[in-house]
Amino acid sequence: MNNLRVHAVRGATTTKEDSEQEVLKETKRLLESVCDRNQITDEHQVISIFFTTTKDLQSCFPARAARKLGWTNTALMCAQEIDVEGAITKCIRIMIHYYSHLNHKPEPVYLNEAQSLRPDLNK
Repeated sequence: MNNLRVHAVRGATTTKEDSEQEVLKETKRLLESVCDRNQITDEHQVISIFFTTTKDLQSCFPARAARKLGWTNTALMCAQEIDVEGAITKCIRIMIHYYSHLNHKPEPVYLNEAQSLRPDLNK
């Protein structure tokens, strides 16, 4: 473990509607995209995942998508994003804490309408 350190990476996506199927589908897509981009290949690399949703997503906990991927030993937490007037809607945000090599540079992933949150990444 001497050549490893803890990193954190952010990501976000949006859904078309507040349904269990849509929330789980988009959360799964986001988790897989973040893991692919950051070479997170083993559940044991992941320390924890923090999920937030905007107030208009109440059909299910997005952490269920991680459980469906088999991440049964990972600490998961869901919370509601603060409700800021004019903010993006139907949005799921994540922050993953994970182990990787010392010189790894975390690469965030923003999908769907959430790309507007980080226009600097879409150049």
